[in-house]
Amino acid sequence: MATLQASPDLGSNLRGQKLPSWAPWAIAGGAIVLSGLLFGLTGDSFNKARFAVLAALLFVVLLTGSSFAVEGRRQATDRLFSTFVYSTFVLAMAPLVSIIYYTLAKGLGVIDGGFLTHSMFTISPDSFGGGAYHAIIGTLIVTGIAAVFAIPIGVLTAVYLVEYGDGKRFARIVSFFVDVMTGIPSIVAGLFIFTFWLLTLGFQKSGFAGALSLVILMLPVIVRSTEEILRLVPMELREASYALGVPKWKTIVRIVLPTAFSGIVTGVMLAIARAMGETAPLLLLVGTQAKINFDPFSNGDSANPMATLPTFIYSQLGAAAGNPDAPGTARAWGAAVTLIAIIMIFNLAARFIGRFTRARG
Repeated sequence: MATLQASPDLGSNLRGQKLPSWAPWAIAGGAIVLSGLLFGLTGDSFNKARFAVLAALLFVVLLTGSSFAVEGRRQATDRLFSTFVYSTFVLAMAPLVSIIYYTLAKGLGVIDGGFLTHSMFTISPDSFGGGAYHAIIGTLIVTGIAAVFAIPIGVLTAVYLVEYGDGKRFARIVSFFVDVMTGIPSIVAGLFIFTFWLLTLGFQKSGFAGALSLVILMLPVIVRSTEEILRLVPMELREASYALGVPKWKTIVRIVLPTAFSGIVTGVMLAIARAMGETAPLLLLVGTQAKINFDPFSNGDSANPMATLPTFIYSQLGAAAGNPDAPGTARAWGAAVTLIAIIMIFNLAARFIGRFTRARG
């Protein structure tokens, strides 16, 4: 009986020729060298951004042309679009990396024990010294009060929309207004609290008033993120609980929320990070203050009752008047690094709590 035998070259013929694994790296190096030569020949002044863009374009052209010549049209097209995917990732990461690098380079040298433990009381804005301790305290107090109000309201609203409001008209209305709140500018939230809390009810500027404006900004983020996470909880878990005779409220408390806890924490931290960096409503409702104030309801200095890190940065840059060597500019960069560090610490703590709780659950 005759048997079919595959040709030893059949596998290689089906696969076709491919560029060696080192080829993309060699082409990238060649693109960099060629970019440098072009800058030298044209006599154009060297610019890092333009050099990177030119090198990237040359890399795409050379890699695609080499792939087309060696591997064929299909592989060349695949490499071209793969390069576009990686390029968009690099373009998305470049602003974030550059912001972090530039902020750390400018602000790390300012941060020391004195900067973190002293306020600006009795320190002239044009003088060296002082610190952001009062602004750190104000940021933690104002954001903490906002979180105390926004987290339970936002999570409970999401629970209603997912577990109780399916198909109901009131739930659709709530969902619509949450979408509207998502696009509200921060200054509008500050103006609303200013009109309602200060002008209508007659209260004065305070840290609590600033926290109320942050609640408005945090709520839609918490509601939307929590709603999406709750919808990811498998319906089989709920049905199994109902089959055992567990009431719905206890199923939500004991099954649904613990299952979605890690995702809920992530959404809450996104909202807190946004609130910590807001400046416009706090300038309007809290102002900035050189003294340490632990009382969010105090308005001893009604014009500026409390300082926060965003308003501290704003005031220090204003005092520097555009001078990059002024003490206020250095303090502003130091406060920016401090704000980033606080947000990162909160995020890491939230991740740890979410993982620990999930492991215990």
